[in-house]
Amino acid sequence: MGLSRLAALHGVATSYSPSPDVTVSVPDDTVIAVLAALGVDAGTPADVRKCLAAAESRSRLLPPTVVVWAGEPLPPALAGLPPGSTVTVEPEPSDLPGHPAGRPPAPLSMRARAAAPAEPVASGEPAPEAAPAPGAAPAWWIPPPHGVHRIHVRTPDNRRATATLVAAPPRLPQPPEGTHGFLVQLYSLLSARSWGMGDLGDLADLAAWAGRSVGSGFVQVNPLHAAVPGKPTDPSPYRPSSRRFPDPVHLHVESIPEYGHVRDRAALDDLRQDAAALSEAVLNKGALIDRDAVWELKRQALELVAQVPLTPGRRADYCDFLAEQGQALEDHALWCALAEVHGPDWHTWPEALRAPRSPGTARARSELLDRVDFHCRLAWLTAGQLAAAQRAAEDAGMGVGIVHDLAVGVHPAGADTWSQQEAFAHGMSVGAPPDAFNARGQDWGLPPWRPDVLAATGYAAYRGLLRGLLAHAGALRIDHVMGLFRLWWVPEGRPPTDGTYVAYDAEAMLAVLVLEAHRAGTSVVGEDLGTVAPGVREALARRGVLGTSVLWFERDWEGDGRPLAPEKWRRDCLATATTHDLPSTAARLTGDHVTLRHRLGLLTRSLEEELTADLTDTAEWLALLARLRMLPEGDGDEEAAVRAVHRFLRRTPARMTGVWLPDTVGDRRPQNLPGTWDQYPNWRLPIADPEGHPVTLEEITASPRLHGLMEVLRPRKPRTAPPGERRP
Repeated sequence: MGLSRLAALHGVATSYSPSPDVTVSVPDDTVIAVLAALGVDAGTPADVRKCLAAAESRSRLLPPTVVVWAGEPLPPALAGLPPGSTVTVEPEPSDLPGHPAGRPPAPLSMRARAAAPAEPVASGEPAPEAAPAPGAAPAWWIPPPHGVHRIHVRTPDNRRATATLVAAPPRLPQPPEGTHGFLVQLYSLLSARSWGMGDLGDLADLAAWAGRSVGSGFVQVNPLHAAVPGKPTDPSPYRPSSRRFPDPVHLHVESIPEYGHVRDRAALDDLRQDAAALSEAVLNKGALIDRDAVWELKRQALELVAQVPLTPGRRADYCDFLAEQGQALEDHALWCALAEVHGPDWHTWPEALRAPRSPGTARARSELLDRVDFHCRLAWLTAGQLAAAQRAAEDAGMGVGIVHDLAVGVHPAGADTWSQQEAFAHGMSVGAPPDAFNARGQDWGLPPWRPDVLAATGYAAYRGLLRGLLAHAGALRIDHVMGLFRLWWVPEGRPPTDGTYVAYDAEAMLAVLVLEAHRAGTSVVGEDLGTVAPGVREALARRGVLGTSVLWFERDWEGDGRPLAPEKWRRDCLATATTHDLPSTAARLTGDHVTLRHRLGLLTRSLEEELTADLTDTAEWLALLARLRMLPEGDGDEEAAVRAVHRFLRRTPARMTGVWLPDTVGDRRPQNLPGTWDQYPNWRLPIADPEGHPVTLEEITASPRLHGLMEVLRPRKPRTAPPGERRP
């Protein structure tokens, strides 16, 4: 009983429900291991009693971080302050745009007063302050500006408390109604000028074309986070070294202004020829995308580019970037420099270098100053091309622009875990519990953030992460958005079945997200597929976070289980036919995805059983499309069926409709096949036609099949207003 109580006080679950009618108990040794990762020793009954007594004896006047939403009731921590308490809010200068440098903003001071008593007062006595209307903040509260502030409280009996105050607007900005766009894994999008994989120049070009030629409102890409270098590098964009900074492998080298002034033109020409050979091998010789080979060529070219002095204006811009990014960038660049010397896993570095603030690391920082500057410059160049891609999208008339992707975690050996060691639960990995689709559960190999450290630091690491990602985004997709509420922690060395859920302060996580997205003017899409706890989707919708709805999963699960009619789909979502982890639409319609999984030994039933079940599922959807007259009767044409699927998506009330770019040319191969490692070339395939022959960006944009599909999604052209009449 004591262990359960101690676990509850720290947000650690001792049981979970994989389905509404099933409850599974978490092993005690799992709970003890998770508590240990949170700094709580529960190894023996005596330790449990000691920690429980200490936890229950602590009486906090305020939690470490307090959230207030504009126009909404105060949280209990503030609303329940003793009458007569003095409350002072100190806005942070960095959170007040335009605030004069060096002059701190004036604090907001207020005094909590008692609400009106329930009993009537005697005649002649002064009337007490009226109680606030239900749902309103008390009259004494002075709402601070949106931002992250410090709040100080002193009670009449002289108890004091200080906390971080997150003051957030109530909802996120929303994308335009009926927006459609493309979903693409950027590395897979090779153009005629690519260096063996898609880059930010290709992204800008795709956005410019899509906005102008087919009326698209956005392009969603995979995470562009910095990868952990290695031989070979982990190709998954969802296991990055750092989520805070982008990977310079995505740079389009020729677009860098200093490129044209490199003195050693012969060396550059040789590198370009090697890059052309890489692309030729991928596009015409069946080779896989080789990120390491691409990076080696780009690194050599960037070393030459870095020798070109910056012009005064470019130097000033670079210095501004360094000042804006501060310690976070310096740490990231130092990790990159140290990894060049000691390897990509900081756990194996010399002891003196394993902590970012050690004397040994300080000496290394000075010794490697040139390499640190090189990696800082790469981050600056990449940020500049990210900004250029978003500008290209906006200039093309896109209502949203580039939708960036936030991975659920980082690699345990990477830059983020080195520079922010105190924020991570070491010895733990994020995953998923057993469910109907995977009886063994999942371990993603990503160390989780500690919720207690996040709260104690005012969510500084999370705020910095979001601010960096949103700086050049039109919207942000959050992978496994349920992680804002809870994550499945798996102790190192144990199977995923021996994990448990750890809760996060969802109010604070959402408030920081809404605040930063509001500042950037961006929308947010949450990937909420799979097991979702009760109330999570409602909480996300309340704050304006769009969900993700994939056609094949949208059934009347609470009724007859049939495909969900278009008018019954939710409005606040991104509606798609597939994702990077699912079969392409052509593969789904033909059953190719089943035969692929059979060849790789991934089926749990016979091939005949799987094909029958898959055919039944697909036939139900095609029957609905036919009844809605979206699919010509008796038409077995695959292209027509793909168009019908997207015609259906367009009829739903979804705010956003996403088209998987490989679907536009009939690609049958998934970009990632969950459950495989080296059995399938995950994250290394270029976009291809139905026969598996790679196609370039130029060929994709000229494809009759693509243009036929996009006619289904093209919005009606607005009526041209006569002269003198203003169009509404």
